[in-house]
Amino acid sequence: MDDEVAAHRNRLLTGLRSFGARYAEITRRFADHLGLHATDATALTEILTAEDSGTPITPARLARRLGLTSGATTILLNRLEAAGYVVRSREHTDRRVVSLRSGPGTNERAYAFFAPLAEALDAMLDPHPRPQLEHTEALLDELDTTLAGLLDEGRLG
Repeated sequence: MDDEVAAHRNRLLTGLRSFGARYAEITRRFADHLGLHATDATALTEILTAEDSGTPITPARLARRLGLTSGATTILLNRLEAAGYVVRSREHTDRRVVSLRSGPGTNERAYAFFAPLAEALDAMLDPHPRPQLEHTEALLDELDTTLAGLLDEGRLG
């Protein structure tokens, strides 16, 4: 690999690390906004994101996404449910499957917090042509798959 390509890769990965750090800071501020622990806010963000996509998340999938044990996830969900942020429901044909949904008013509070971010990101992405966005989306999907594979295989720590 030539030096120019290596420099581009290095800048890309540095940019992704910076984005990750800023996203973590936004999540921390969201936690402060709601009076939650950072992990609880991260869990709530995962639940809201899944709900927005039309496929609610299960506690087991949430545990995997957060890197928590099932017991720790249950304790976390109990806190969020007691605070009214999360509702557990059995809406799958298999009644053993629990879906997690946002509690009453939670979506509105999250929207109010994240609206400036959504507007800024929409404005930032707007001038980019569809092929560039599709290429970037594919690259991010590959990065996510690679990292998930490393984590699932236990090759990192």
